[in-house]
Amino acid sequence: MAKMNKRMMEIFENVSTVAVATSTLDGIPNVVPVGKKKILDDETILISDQFFTKTLVNMKSNPRISIAFWEGREGYQLKGPLTIETSGKRFEETARWIDEFAAKTGLSLKCKGAVIIKIQEIYDVSPGPGAGERLG
Repeated sequence: MAKMNKRMMEIFENVSTVAVATSTLDGIPNVVPVGKKKILDDETILISDQFFTKTLVNMKSNPRISIAFWEGREGYQLKGPLTIETSGKRFEETARWIDEFAAKTGLSLKCKGAVIIKIQEIYDVSPGPGAGERLG
């Protein structure tokens, strides 16, 4: 497993939306914006599923994911395997988090699943000579 450093975690938490990429088994890509995400620890993140359709199909058939996030000219890409939880303590905590957010914002949101990503690879996506370099 790869671990995010403090700066990576700071940017991840500061950005409102991350780009989440999945693909079908035969390689057809799908990228969606995701706003409800959190760090569980330096090698694990969680994204909440409210709207996934193609993304969910892809995650179930090809349980690998890539997440890109950036702030200004500094950014990172995380890759790794995922699991989808639709019951249990972590799912219930995520559902409460989404319910509280929906109540505060007046949005109609319902958590369908907690997607847990174990980070195996980290890449620099900042422009410049280090772009694409594996960091972890």
